[in-house]
Amino acid sequence: MKATWKDTQIELTPEELKSEGIHYEKISAENYQPALDRIKSDWKYSAQDIVELSTQTPNLESICAKFDKEHLHTDDEVRFVLSGEGVFDVRSSNDRWMSVFVQKGDFILVPADRNHLFYLTEKKHIQCVRLFKDNPSWTPVYRRTVSA
Repeated sequence: MKATWKDTQIELTPEELKSEGIHYEKISAENYQPALDRIKSDWKYSAQDIVELSTQTPNLESICAKFDKEHLHTDDEVRFVLSGEGVFDVRSSNDRWMSVFVQKGDFILVPADRNHLFYLTEKKHIQCVRLFKDNPSWTPVYRRTVSA
């Protein structure tokens, strides 16, 4: 994981992310289930699945287009990266952008109702475990902009 403020490129620590409500952990990708079971118990998640995006994914561009614009979800967005890489850009509590690059072994929790976006790197591949409190519902709610 590498997290920075987008406007200054100054690095953020996991503790600084936590102060913004973003939970991060490094977990072994080879034996991850015990750590995910602990997280599921601590945070009251009841389900998990695996999602993969790659150049082999049908309609990859249209799928990615749903998440590369500023939006939020009414549920936490919880990902553990098994392989590949991606970037979460997340609005801070004082409306600055944080950029969080994730790769194999990175666990990230973006809290519900937090504006963010997600995109793949130029490698165009990520495989993640997703955790859910209820049935998966990842409908993005896009941020409204005021037109002049």
